[in-house]
Amino acid sequence: MTFRARHLLGIEHLAPDEIRTVLDLAETYVDLNRRTVKHSDALSGMTQINMFFENSTRTQASFELAGKRLGADVMNMSVAHSSVKKGETLIDTALTLNAMHPDLLVVRHPASGAVDLLAQKVNCAVLNAGDGRHEHPTQALLDALTIRRAKGRIQRLTVAICGDIAHSRVARSNLILLGKMENRIRLIGPPTLMPSGVADLGCEVYEDMREGLRDCDVVMMLRLQKERMDGGFIPSEREYYHRYGLDAEKLSFAKEDAIVMHPGPMNRGVEIDGELADDINRSVIQDQVEMGVAVRMASMDLLARNLRAERGRKAVGVMV
Repeated sequence: MTFRARHLLGIEHLAPDEIRTVLDLAETYVDLNRRTVKHSDALSGMTQINMFFENSTRTQASFELAGKRLGADVMNMSVAHSSVKKGETLIDTALTLNAMHPDLLVVRHPASGAVDLLAQKVNCAVLNAGDGRHEHPTQALLDALTIRRAKGRIQRLTVAICGDIAHSRVARSNLILLGKMENRIRLIGPPTLMPSGVADLGCEVYEDMREGLRDCDVVMMLRLQKERMDGGFIPSEREYYHRYGLDAEKLSFAKEDAIVMHPGPMNRGVEIDGELADDINRSVIQDQVEMGVAVRMASMDLLARNLRAERGRKAVGVMV
């Protein structure tokens, strides 16, 4: 299995064969998670710290469950009550955590690049659980696994990513991953929610949703990132839903077997019709949640293997 990464900070640093390695190993964990006894010893004796500077339900719960199923000692650090709120810098926090000798550090932070900075200051493996508008690598990997299981492949598909592209780290990580795997990518949304330099991203851009969805294999809806908006990006939620909310009529322009995705949490009646979100024939949204645990288990397993190998080489060097 080919996976050379020391940390998982973004999709940008992964080669296609490394992406396949994560997905292939995650498949084995999907099977494990469906058993009565959902336990592995891949992280036995290792310590995992989850540090979330932004609120999270799905991602934090998923990482916690993944670590526990792999046999790790898992600690959730409550940042709201930590020394960070008392003025401690991110680097000082990193040094403090490093002195506790964790093996895996899972971090979500509102500032782009903060997780990378932290990774430079610690001796353990760091996993990016989302940093600002930069990346959310495990989300893109779980989306890829969901697509591959539904479509039988993760190459040469036409994928539409719709909605708030400008503020979405999910969109950025998916753009990178899907591009590496040779897919045709379409971005759909109002000009106000498109990032600057979108024409240089190597994808097609549509303002008309029906035209953008035409003959797509995958329809990936995004959440409106209201917490990152500092102005009037949309006229109203009602108008947004009318033009860019996914419903059965708009979906009819995609292929008959097109799947519908959403990273959650969903704003029903704003980004997606509630009945469509629950349609077991089209929606794979619940599958994404299930794949999230398996992908995070695979990611931590692979990083732990590399960490053990690195420590083994250092120990041999000290002995020599």
